[in-house]
Amino acid sequence: MLKRGFLVLMLATGLAACDDDTPTSPADPNLAVFTAQLSALNEVGGNTPPATQTETTARGDVRIEFRLTRDSGNSLTGATVAFIVNLTGFPPEGSIWRAAHIHEGVSGVAGSVRVDTGLTPETAIPLVNGGITGHRFENRPVTDLRVLNEILNNPSGWYFNAHTVRNTAGAVRGQLVRIQ
Repeated sequence: MLKRGFLVLMLATGLAACDDDTPTSPADPNLAVFTAQLSALNEVGGNTPPATQTETTARGDVRIEFRLTRDSGNSLTGATVAFIVNLTGFPPEGSIWRAAHIHEGVSGVAGSVRVDTGLTPETAIPLVNGGITGHRFENRPVTDLRVLNEILNNPSGWYFNAHTVRNTAGAVRGQLVRIQ
């Protein structure tokens, strides 16, 4: 009986030790990561006029990584941001991605651009075969500390969207969700 109890105890201890949900290292306190699921249906006024209905099935996602800088007192002094964007569902002919950025605004409300990717009409990217995978915008400076703090503290009050030649007001949009 004692052997059986010892065996049960050892088995339970072994199973508990196999729990892989515990991180092996702490998260980097100077990295803040967000995602957004992008959809044409989330746009406010972007995909409703008849001339723009060719992009209503457009969708995608973005991963946004803020590399935070702090002073010796641990106060934020700035950041750089990287965007990794995937877009799909655009018409295979003539879809051109011309801008993308973070706006201030809750779901259903159009807001001002606050953090830009650097993509412009002059550097527009054709969406060959109706999409693009893993496009990166790196090391974009974030100098407005109010904006940075508000994104960190209330991500759902901010959204990312991508603009095209057909939908200059915005083709796809998604609210930010913090994952790290």
